[in-house]
Amino acid sequence: MQDFYFWIMNKEQIIQNTIEFVKDTLKGAEGGHDFFHIERVYKNALLIAEDEYVDMFVVSLGALLHDIADSKFYNGDETVGPQKARVFLESQMVPEEIITHIEKIITNISFKGGNFEQKFTSPELDVIQDADRLDAIGAVGIARCFNYGGFKNRELYNPEIRPNLNMTKEEYKKSTAPTINHFYEKLLLLKDKMNTQAGKAIAAERHAYMEGFLQQFYNEWNGKV
Repeated sequence: MQDFYFWIMNKEQIIQNTIEFVKDTLKGAEGGHDFFHIERVYKNALLIAEDEYVDMFVVSLGALLHDIADSKFYNGDETVGPQKARVFLESQMVPEEIITHIEKIITNISFKGGNFEQKFTSPELDVIQDADRLDAIGAVGIARCFNYGGFKNRELYNPEIRPNLNMTKEEYKKSTAPTINHFYEKLLLLKDKMNTQAGKAIAAERHAYMEGFLQQFYNEWNGKV
């Protein structure tokens, strides 16, 4: 019984240490992929997980570490994130099976153009993936989208450049299309890619908000009331 309570207390400390590690690692990060993004995904994951049968420790660590080194900021290298997570979790004496699970979550969570074949599934990944996708849509998703577009010096909108819905993973990574195109190439597709019932319900509301925003955007762009 003492070992059980020790492990529970140790889990809580590991989660707190992870929060501090992520906060320090992402200091000065691009605004859409900073610690506040992680914090929102973490909170959403805990909320969604209330209705799912999952390991909450894995959900917590996976949500906190899912973007510890987003490949788009590492020349497309998708191995950096899992490696950084592993090194940190090993320093916290986390069991190997949990570390491996977290690595697989980080490797498989991203959208990657929508044509990426996800090679791993778990209830914990389902929850975290939904939480991450929720942060890409709705009001916050719109703000993040334009923030990243500005960060990459992209056009807001160009009617002559049509969205490409058939990009390969590599084409998606290298895209320099206007920010509005990203709504069609990713954001508006996420509602139908949610895994959990809670995620689907929240996504439906945020999706509707984005549709309203786009209608207003085009009205203003074209000089309509």
